Amino acid sequence: MKLTRRNFLAWAGIAATGAIACDVFDDELKVQSPALIPEDLVSGRDTWYATYDASVPGGQGLLVRVMEGRAKKVRGNPRFPTNQGKQSPAADAILQSLYHPDRIAGPMLRTGPRGSGQYRPITWEEALNRFNAAVNERGQGMALITGTRCAGYATICKAFADAFGGSHLRYDAMDDAAYRAAVNKVTGVGRVPYHDIANAEALVSFGSDFLSTWGNPTAYGVAYGKFRSKGHRGRHYHFGARYSMTAANADKWVPIAPGSEGYAAMALAWGVAESHPESPWVQAVTGEEGPGALRDFMPDLTASILQIPDAVLDGESPNEFFKHLAHDYAAHGGLVIGGGGEAGAYSNGPFNASASLLLNYVLGNVGHEGGMLPDPGSPIASAPDNAAITTLTDWQRIAGDIASGATGLVVIHNADPVYGLPNGVGLGNALENESVAVISASPFMDETTVMADLLIPDRTALEDWGDDAPEPAPGHRVYGVQQPVVNPLADLDPRSFPDVLLSSAADLGRGDTMPAASYEELIRANVDELGADFTDALKNGGWWDDRMVGAASTPSSGLLDEIAGMAAPPQMEGTGNFQLLPFAHNTILDGRNAHLPWAQNAPDPLTTVAWQTWVEINEKQGREELGLREGDVVEISTSAGSIQALVYLNPGAPPNIAAVPMGGGRRAGSEYATGRDERESGNVMSILAVSANDSGGLTWSGNRCTITPTGDSMAVSKMEGGYTSREIGEHPAEQVFKTVSEGGH
Repeated sequence: MKLTRRNFLAWAGIAATGAIACDVFDDELKVQSPALIPEDLVSGRDTWYATYDASVPGGQGLLVRVMEGRAKKVRGNPRFPTNQGKQSPAADAILQSLYHPDRIAGPMLRTGPRGSGQYRPITWEEALNRFNAAVNERGQGMALITGTRCAGYATICKAFADAFGGSHLRYDAMDDAAYRAAVNKVTGVGRVPYHDIANAEALVSFGSDFLSTWGNPTAYGVAYGKFRSKGHRGRHYHFGARYSMTAANADKWVPIAPGSEGYAAMALAWGVAESHPESPWVQAVTGEEGPGALRDFMPDLTASILQIPDAVLDGESPNEFFKHLAHDYAAHGGLVIGGGGEAGAYSNGPFNASASLLLNYVLGNVGHEGGMLPDPGSPIASAPDNAAITTLTDWQRIAGDIASGATGLVVIHNADPVYGLPNGVGLGNALENESVAVISASPFMDETTVMADLLIPDRTALEDWGDDAPEPAPGHRVYGVQQPVVNPLADLDPRSFPDVLLSSAADLGRGDTMPAASYEELIRANVDELGADFTDALKNGGWWDDRMVGAASTPSSGLLDEIAGMAAPPQMEGTGNFQLLPFAHNTILDGRNAHLPWAQNAPDPLTTVAWQTWVEINEKQGREELGLREGDVVEISTSAGSIQALVYLNPGAPPNIAAVPMGGGRRAGSEYATGRDERESGNVMSILAVSANDSGGLTWSGNRCTITPTGDSMAVSKMEGGYTSREIGEHPAEQVFKTVSEGGH
């Protein structure tokens, strides 16, 4: 059923009973607590509720405006310590998830062939009976697949899977496995560190697009604004192969060969050691050998790997360039961020990530203001380690187990690995095994959910309880609390997935293995464990304590030699003249928001393209070598397959780089994401080779491709160049009237 204005007004829900209003505004903007307003239905009165959003990288604290039982507006929570009142570009689209016409209305049972999308409604009683029966009969070896949310949510999922002999698998299309492994190796901590950009004197980054989609881009964006607003205006150099948001904002972007970020970091470490050989930090890392310990990474020796353009070197040798840069950064205690995202997604990703992290130790910038702050650990001691993200090698094994029937039950919640993993992994084909039961609790249809036999839709974020421990934390412990601020619309009947797991375990005699009887009860217990007041946690959107910080560490003996031993140029998959560099879309991300029109319609901040899949190619190379114009349709072919995309000629893109956003080419789900012309909507992840680095992570940056014009052309849907200035008042219909007397002002 479509969401018309008539239906919307008829379906008006009421605010969730028990929600706690926040009080972050000045006195004149405060609204009376809804405790005295029955069901929050007083006409014309609005209330702001604090909550938490775990759907974006790093998470964010939000305020939601509710009037007459309907959520109307979302904005950043100024109290929350990560985003500090700002919000991600996709935050407003959370409202569309709530009122989306394509939500799965209630439990449904498959009636047609698997993957056909043919279902019939059933009651919750029947749905839960079927769910319990499947778990009871097939739970041994069960695969419970979810997103990356941790804290109490992950505690419930892991406890449920363990109780029945299954596994909890946490899906992330850009798993950052190399970076996580490097963090553990270099810092000895499982969770990723926070980089205190706001208080840094200078900044250098390697590959990671922290101002768009890597780490916690909202928090880092706030910090970057403070970094730039200082009287001295901190300097920023970015080393990377793609012209990203971070590269565009840097004082100087240094284009380097794909996969050479680790060599650039080690070259800068050599420059620091060469210019400050007596530094105690240099001595600690090099074992008192000084620059001699880094001689193999002298820029003049690795110049053929780095491939820095002569125009950037500006007449200097690579050695001179890095020594001058190192002198400036060492003098100002420069902060290093990077090694994850694109940089970690090569065959040598573990080296790139480890070298970038090590450079902070060389600069003596670890564990203090303006430096790299080690994570203080999860605020909830019982929560599973957030480093346990399922890697590509794990997915290959799981697909094999499903195909063979060794895994007889797959339960999915808010994850779409069939879409996000390369086709070569074979997960989609494995799920066609009719002997395997597939159950999905996702509130929207997607490529994985459409394979399910049973649908038990979850509530959306504004309707349900939730919690999370943001990663990276802002240098101290933070616990985010999501509260239900509205009830589902009248014709929708979703149920909280964590509560379904808890009730199922109790029904099957395993309730004593669960952490609580309900998700709300567990969140209350977690808040109690933190020594906080539950009402205050709801008013603030969570709990935090800036006194609970991570302990500074020193590099272990032999760490430099170990990292140096990992050094190797990247090994690329396939052939072709172009390096294929997928990147997460600024609002659609890895495709998880493709069903939201506002996320689709948000222009890319660099190209201003919306609704389409494009490929960024160097303008000169595209015109002169391939004869391409903007809007030409090209075929992008790798060793694993091909897609089509529209050409966007970018004068800032390096030659031989083909950058393609993720999130297109959806074949199942909302009408806003599917049914698009394949010439302008392709899934770049589907054509990646199945290749993992030593950390087990997918080398999604490590594919070569060919670009072939198809002869077709389409208009590029973009804001850039769409408006031209003109004189007004020239046409008779555009008369300019004087509003003051002659000689007046």
